Amino acid sequence: MAADPMEIDDSLYSRQRYVLGDSAMHQMAQSNVFLSGLGGLGVEIAKNIVLAGVKSSVEKCVLTIVEAVHPHVAELNPYVQVNTSSSALDENTDLSFLKNYQCVILTEARLKLQKKVNDFCHTQQPPIKFIGCDLFGICARVFCDFGDAFEVSDPTGEEPKEIFVQNITQDNPGVVTCMDSRTHGLQTGQSVVFREVHGMTELNGTIRQITVLSPYSFSIGDTSNLQPYAHGGIFVQIKTPKSYSFQRMEDQLLDPQVVTPDFSKPEAPLQIHATLLALESFQEHHHRLPNVGCLQDAEVLVKLTEEVTETLRNKAPVNLELARCVSRLARGLLPPLAATVGGIASQEVLKALTGKFAPLQQWFYVDAMEVVKPLQSLPVEEFIPKGDRYDALRVCIGETMCQKLHQLRVFMVGCGAIGCEMLKNFALLGVGLTNNCGEISITDPDLIEKSNLNRQFLFRPHHIQKPKSTTAAAATLEINPQLQIEAHLNKVCPATEAMYSDQFYSRLHLVVTALDNVEARRYVDSRSVSNQKPLLDSGTMGTKGHTEIIVPNMTESYNSHRDPPDEEIPFCTLKSFPAVIEHTIQWARDKFESAFSHKPSIYNVFWQSYSSAEEVLQRMKARESLEGSFQVIKLLSRRPTQWEQCVTLARLKFDKYFKRKALQLLHSFPVGTRLKDGSLFWQSPKRPPSPIEFDLKDNLHFTFIVSTARLFAGIYNIPYSEEDLSQEAVARIISDVKIPEYTPAEKRIETDESAKKPDHMKLTVSSEEEREAISQLEEAMVSHSVTPERLRMSPVLFEKDDDSNGHMDFVASASSLRARMYGIKAADRLKTKRIAGKIIPAIATATAAVAGLVAVEAIKVVGGYEFESFKNCFFNLAIPVMVLTETAKVKRTQIRENISFSIWDRWTIHGHEDFTLSDFMNAVLEKYGIEPTMVVHGVKMLYVPVMPGHSKRLKLTMQKLIKPSSDRRYVDLTVSFAAEADGDEDLPGPPVRYYFSQEGLAERA
Repeated sequence: MAADPMEIDDSLYSRQRYVLGDSAMHQMAQSNVFLSGLGGLGVEIAKNIVLAGVKSSVEKCVLTIVEAVHPHVAELNPYVQVNTSSSALDENTDLSFLKNYQCVILTEARLKLQKKVNDFCHTQQPPIKFIGCDLFGICARVFCDFGDAFEVSDPTGEEPKEIFVQNITQDNPGVVTCMDSRTHGLQTGQSVVFREVHGMTELNGTIRQITVLSPYSFSIGDTSNLQPYAHGGIFVQIKTPKSYSFQRMEDQLLDPQVVTPDFSKPEAPLQIHATLLALESFQEHHHRLPNVGCLQDAEVLVKLTEEVTETLRNKAPVNLELARCVSRLARGLLPPLAATVGGIASQEVLKALTGKFAPLQQWFYVDAMEVVKPLQSLPVEEFIPKGDRYDALRVCIGETMCQKLHQLRVFMVGCGAIGCEMLKNFALLGVGLTNNCGEISITDPDLIEKSNLNRQFLFRPHHIQKPKSTTAAAATLEINPQLQIEAHLNKVCPATEAMYSDQFYSRLHLVVTALDNVEARRYVDSRSVSNQKPLLDSGTMGTKGHTEIIVPNMTESYNSHRDPPDEEIPFCTLKSFPAVIEHTIQWARDKFESAFSHKPSIYNVFWQSYSSAEEVLQRMKARESLEGSFQVIKLLSRRPTQWEQCVTLARLKFDKYFKRKALQLLHSFPVGTRLKDGSLFWQSPKRPPSPIEFDLKDNLHFTFIVSTARLFAGIYNIPYSEEDLSQEAVARIISDVKIPEYTPAEKRIETDESAKKPDHMKLTVSSEEEREAISQLEEAMVSHSVTPERLRMSPVLFEKDDDSNGHMDFVASASSLRARMYGIKAADRLKTKRIAGKIIPAIATATAAVAGLVAVEAIKVVGGYEFESFKNCFFNLAIPVMVLTETAKVKRTQIRENISFSIWDRWTIHGHEDFTLSDFMNAVLEKYGIEPTMVVHGVKMLYVPVMPGHSKRLKLTMQKLIKPSSDRRYVDLTVSFAAEADGDEDLPGPPVRYYFSQEGLAERA
């Protein structure tokens, strides 16, 4: 570990810190873990816990495997000490050495040994946390025992919300109502703490247990003896620790406490439990696993399963199909299932070490029966080993399916955390092999950053600032050199449609998204639907993950559903009336964007639009309106040329933001101002500001001045030295700064929450302002200040992860000062960075689990399985919960009794050079039995009957109406049809692809 165990490397762990918190990170950094078994499942667990940053990890396995695997695991994280041990762990081993560890994980261990080790761990004081994991072909289990009383500090990990109070009744019980019908999200029995309550001030600082009355209200006990509620108040949930009790494995075997992931087969966990206990009995009797395809072994296992089931207290019907599958596949390994279970088990390791999140109680079973069900009729020869790297996979899915995977041509968009995990899964499955004419195409425009190394396990420190896609491709080829991978550095968006054309998609069998934003997902989804290609989508946020399987003509697509848009902060709230810390952070981020990115960009574009300053001056004198001229010339006239002027500018900004703004607000709305209805203007959620007097000795003030001055120096290309940043040097400059006396302005302050932010570049400029701009430009030209260098600025892009650039210093100090001005509790730098940088919390465990689930579904897609086989998934490893559900069945829209379409349908019409709009409409009627009433191309309405002049367009050719580029073969048109009942709105139809010539006849819709 690092020399100081309390020092967290934020540049590496920042995304994970948002998931676990610093307390849990410190506990992990001081923990020792023992891991036995480095097969497919063991390696997945080792990878995840080393990436997470535990102190040390000992892997116990056969020496030859350890020698091959240890260097690769050890290099994942320089802060983790990874040791190896080759001595046998069996029933005769003295287990006293395990006292050095806080958590013990056994994989590939017989149940008898697991019980012995578990008993030893359970009886220690404090107990050693024990996790047992097994994977037999397509069935997996995880067992956890963390002792009789395992204390959890935060069962959910959800950040408590601050909710404003609308009213509190003076009653028994008193009832609290949330402001603006905000849902409180609380449960009966939880506790909240109050602050900033006016009138009923006795509540401030007190903790009250609540009883939920509705989503918007709850009771808090007797308030009848308190003062009447006046206004204001905030409540926030108090996290209370929870204790969990575990039984030993021996005590759980006959009456297991199980998690049910798939409610379409609720009996599956108990059925797998019985079958795997029977498998253990089979091994006891035969000293081996069942042989692949041996019918006799299968029937023995079925009989053993029936016997075991009879001994269980909580019985489920024996699943004969499952037992026979387990017999046939027990010697196999499905790599994606190992990835999923490895992610789940690894999260339990982190819980065991930290007491963060609710632990798994106590058995988790998952299977991939849907993968193997359609394969059971294949001859046994399909599953016989061939002595290559795919033998364990072949046992599960057969040779024919392996060949289909080898021949697969897949396009994956994104090579971040999920992308790295998917490439590993592809490598282990043998997807896209060179010798089989398969191919994996990947693209990602991003470069590798240090913070990526915590989850994106294909990357190493020496890869930083190299492209993700090419680096990931090279690392994947090290896992499996037989792959054919083509790596691009492009975004997939309308601008790159010439590269990722329909012809490109026509070669593909499958599209996979590994993206972190909705807009890109929607675009890739639309291209996949348009080209009739299956799409596998997934995503994570902290410990949560989801997968969505999209199959042509079977399922809905990603665009079929839309999440509600994120709630925007009203402009007036950001500008003048912040209520919570998120408002001040967003304000600071907006100030950064405006001053150091947007204005410099506008400045550059303006001066590049005109040949010279003389031309601008002449046109302004001729009373021409030049957009942005007033703001740009003001920037030119005030442009600093020395570091001292940058510091002066920063000092003036401090006065403007944190003193004058408050004085102006209090002038416009003095404390005590009342609205027309008699209520106070300054009441919750509005907070009256308090002007801040500048004090260089205050570190927050100093940080704001230095970071702001550095950013001004950056955009104006002004050099400075380290010495210039010292407090003494800054103090000398500031002592000479003359701060103009404040004079209140009689201006309107926006209070309407529906009002939008005005575009200052498009605001009407008064004649006085025009004269002032002309005068300023003339003055600049006379003083020879208008040089090519001075007509250029260097816009800054906000970079949250580089602490040396001062960007976060500016945002954090500006936000904290504004919070202080409004009496809002400031956020620490870590939270400020997350909100300002829109950082998505992430952890390797969830990434591994989600990518494994997607890869399992990929096998089904490749096999051409039926709709019922596919599963979407949502999980939250923190709670823990996993829910597997059927995909959403595609809907059909009825136009007429015999005419309907789905999102996957596309009609086609082939025209020629003289083909008119009337010909097009007749062709649609003739081919599809219904005549369009409206035709639209993009945003252009080609034909709308009620529009003046549109009837004349019927005689125009499609070429003339659409004006395609010379290389354009077709366009997709939107058509509508008349409703059957008069007065009803027109009905939308499927997209109609119109080909400008007969060449496209060979292409199928």
